[in-house]
Amino acid sequence: MGAKKLKITWKRSSIGSSEDQKATIRALGLKKLNDEVIHDDTPVIQGMIFKVQHLVEVAEVN
Repeated sequence: MGAKKLKITWKRSSIGSSEDQKATIRALGLKKLNDEVIHDDTPVIQGMIFKVQHLVEVAEVN
């Protein structure tokens, strides 16, 4: 069995967010609104998602 995957979708604008939250969005690989990326479910990615949870939508991928 492979690692669990997460689909992360950027749903809300980062205008007005702090610079570190904007940097986290970029570090996740999201370039523009409604972009989607798939990452392994690791503690590092979980921490990044937690930091910008109000800007993104997360779904588990099989």
